Amino acid sequence: MRAAGLVSRHPEAWRGATEHPFLDSVRDGTLPAGAFEAWLGQDYLFVGDLLAFQSRLLARAPRPAQGVLAAGLVALEDELGWFEEMAKERGMTLGDARHPTTEAYRSLLDGLEEAPYPVAITALWALERAYLEAWRSAEPGHPDYATFVEHWTTPEFAGYVDGLEEAADAVLGADGSPERRVEEAFLEIASVERDFWEMALSHAAPRRAGGEG
Repeated sequence: MRAAGLVSRHPEAWRGATEHPFLDSVRDGTLPAGAFEAWLGQDYLFVGDLLAFQSRLLARAPRPAQGVLAAGLVALEDELGWFEEMAKERGMTLGDARHPTTEAYRSLLDGLEEAPYPVAITALWALERAYLEAWRSAEPGHPDYATFVEHWTTPEFAGYVDGLEEAADAVLGADGSPERRVEEAFLEIASVERDFWEMALSHAAPRRAGGEG
């Protein structure tokens, strides 16, 4: 079993995670008022949750995987600071109340802390690969959002995702590897990634009469 095979076995679920009208609107500049800010505020909370999850995953990772996971932790901490800078530029406040979708994602990560390591590392790879592919679908991005699209499609980020895939492949298929649970976790990640894009659109500010934003 290899991590990339999960994508080819579940194409519909993967499309839901990586292709969405939210991303299309980031590309062409037709997002409803407030949609991007709604997404940004909730993703900031998610990154904090991911930082906590990944720090605990590092503590139980085999030695060959520690380097990529440790580098990812540094990048996540930097990401939080970058979010704060971008929010300031956009005149918005971060740390608002959690949307139920964000809370559901945190609960999923919490559950993965109890899962065998092969399950957890594959789930981490899946969520990061989904993020990379999703933002690639929005390239080059409308000028209002191009900075964000560029930030999440860099060669460095792609290399990090490749490193996570190598770490997952190193433990998948080993004796006792819980392949069914790995597949279930992959599908859970794909589902909540889709829900996260949907959440932003559903909580955008309503348009006024006449079509103005």
